[in-house]
Amino acid sequence: MSESNKKWYVLRAAGGKEKKAKEYLEKEIERYKLQDFVDQVLVPTEKVFRIQNGKRVCSERLFYPGYVLIQAEMTGELQYIIRNEVPHMSGFLTEGKSSRAPLAMRDEEVKRFLGEQDEKTEADGTTLIDYQVGEAVKITDGPFNGFSGTVEEVIEDRSKLKVVVMIFGRKTILELNFTQVTKE
Repeated sequence: MSESNKKWYVLRAAGGKEKKAKEYLEKEIERYKLQDFVDQVLVPTEKVFRIQNGKRVCSERLFYPGYVLIQAEMTGELQYIIRNEVPHMSGFLTEGKSSRAPLAMRDEEVKRFLGEQDEKTEADGTTLIDYQVGEAVKITDGPFNGFSGTVEEVIEDRSKLKVVVMIFGRKTILELNFTQVTKE
């Protein structure tokens, strides 16, 4: 099949079942021997780092929850399989409620989407910060382990906090990594 006939389509999937729907769809494509019509099936995700109990934990977050993307030459058989044979999938994102014809993504959308995906896979991921100024924290690592303090400033780009701690009856500002503190 020529590459120009293959376009990107958005498929609707049950929330939280996007990866399962993708697996089922890939199995059905293989079972019906339609691999020549399909280039790729994607569930767009990004790496996210969270601070839990003073440790940096990596997890994946769906970039477009409830959707699966497919690059394919859309045949009648493939449309039927997507709509009727794949569990957790309810069909295509279409132009209107009366229209059942799948709507291909515009080239600008595809370029933006693929560019965002490349950046997300190449990047280390983002750290989600859930510390707020004025919040009470406990230091769990370093020379001031066991001390309690209050967040004075959040420095997101360096993954640091400025924490005010009482040491020998005096307020002292410490600069700590996100991983060195937990919420009280």
